Amino acid sequence: MKMKLKYQGVAVLLALALPSLAFADSCKKDCGRVVSIETVKQKGKGGAVGMIAGGVVGGLLGNQIGAGRGNTLATVAGAAGGAYAGNEVQKKVSEKKVQMVKVKMDNGKTRAFEFSKSPVSKGDRVHLVDNQLVRYTGK
Repeated sequence: MKMKLKYQGVAVLLALALPSLAFADSCKKDCGRVVSIETVKQKGKGGAVGMIAGGVVGGLLGNQIGAGRGNTLATVAGAAGGAYAGNEVQKKVSEKKVQMVKVKMDNGKTRAFEFSKSPVSKGDRVHLVDNQLVRYTGK
C-alpha cells in the first residue's frame, strides 16, 4: 500500500512537472539565451561638414603664412590639413556608447544585437519578433 502511494505521488509530481517542461521548450524557432552584455564605443563617422569646416579654417590660417607662391602653398596645405582634422573631429564628436547583446540561439549559433540601452538581461530567455530581440514570456 505504501509503495502504491509512493508511485502515485511520483506520478502526480511528473504530471505537474511535464507541462511546465513542455512549456519551457515550446519556443523552438528564433529563440535563445542572452550570454553577455557589454558596453562598447561605436566609432563615429566623418563627413562633409567636418571636412568643409576644417578646410576653410585651415585655408584661412595657411593664407596668413608667407607671400607669393609660398602663400599659395601654405593655403593649400592648410586647407588639406584642416579638412583632415575637421573630419577626425567630427568622428570623435559623433562616437557613441552602445550595448552589444550576445545571444546563444537554440540552433547553436551566436548572434549579436546592438542597443542604446539593452531591453534584456544576461541569462534571459529571448526570441526574435520581426527581427527584434524580445524577452521570451512563453506566449
